[in-house]
Amino acid sequence: MVYRDFQGMRLSALGLGAMRLPVVNGNDAEIDSAATEEMVACAMEQGINYYDTAWGYHNGNSELVMGKTLAKYPRDSFYLATKFPGYDLSNMPKVEEIFEKQLEKCGVDYFDFYLFHNVCEMNIDAYLDEKYGIYAYLMEQKKNGRIKHLGFSAHGSYDVMKRFLEAYGKDMEFCQIQLNYLDWSFQDAKGKVELLESYHIPVWVMEPLRGGRLAKLAEKEETVLKGLRPEEGIPAWAFRFLQSIPGVVVTLSGMSDLEQLKENIRTFETEKPLSKEEMDTLLSIADGMLNGTLPCTACRYCTSHCPQGLDIPMLLNLYNEHSFTGGGFIAPMALSAVPQEKHPSACVGCRSCEKVCPQQIKISEAMSNFSEKLKG
Repeated sequence: MVYRDFQGMRLSALGLGAMRLPVVNGNDAEIDSAATEEMVACAMEQGINYYDTAWGYHNGNSELVMGKTLAKYPRDSFYLATKFPGYDLSNMPKVEEIFEKQLEKCGVDYFDFYLFHNVCEMNIDAYLDEKYGIYAYLMEQKKNGRIKHLGFSAHGSYDVMKRFLEAYGKDMEFCQIQLNYLDWSFQDAKGKVELLESYHIPVWVMEPLRGGRLAKLAEKEETVLKGLRPEEGIPAWAFRFLQSIPGVVVTLSGMSDLEQLKENIRTFETEKPLSKEEMDTLLSIADGMLNGTLPCTACRYCTSHCPQGLDIPMLLNLYNEHSFTGGGFIAPMALSAVPQEKHPSACVGCRSCEKVCPQQIKISEAMSNFSEKLKG
């Protein structure tokens, strides 16, 4: 197992994420405890020492199952991470109640790592609002030793992360972001990594395989990669990419069966960062996968010609994400922070924006299509 140094600790470079544990009869709320125990036993034996869960995973049952499973091992043999569920605004006044319940559910006296969960457009104002006392309470728990290391996860934009860091960056010890070779440009993960680097904050990775999208590629793409590394599996390329990014400490993979776990462990037995040729090839493949997304460069010529005052580049960016992913939560989550009169449905189809678009994007059609996708 490859390890990374973090404040005097040796963290396994591969962490076990408990968001996609094996379940019974396809019911996400019913975790297969026996299969989970088998996976954790294998992970422990092979040197994984970082386990990541959260309040909302598996309808609230992930913390319970992981707590019972890890209770079989000495407390100093693993590092446990969980998160404050700020993705639900109704939780904001309940930080103390939730934190105490999380300790109870996990059966521990302290958390090694604790995160502000999913900092994004929807909740950034609430996270920064002192009336909820979230930051003050979590800092107090850190002072009392019930949180060893405090950080945050983010699905929000660069600007949202910057606002959070301007307020709390001096006290953040790590940050968990969606990072993979597709999102390096698509979600500006590169810019986010550089932002964190400017604050000297190490990176934790989520969605290294983009929900499985990068576990298998088109035959032509796989042939190209096999020509460069015949012995490397396609999912391993995503992990080798991350091994090539300075600042990455822990890569979390939500493995849902023993075979996935074993395959990922085999990859992390060695460290084989990409050469420049390999990196360029992989990013070129990512660019090809994004063919069909709208080529908005955010020049903002369009916004000065929109009678509705829509932030068209932002909406097109969310449209691309929503279309490529085939739905998902990121676009609806971001739009929940936008007034209804600034949603894509507010487009009146006047096409004034299209007359000045250097990329000749059919913006009005995209807005209409986006509105329909959101309804579905």
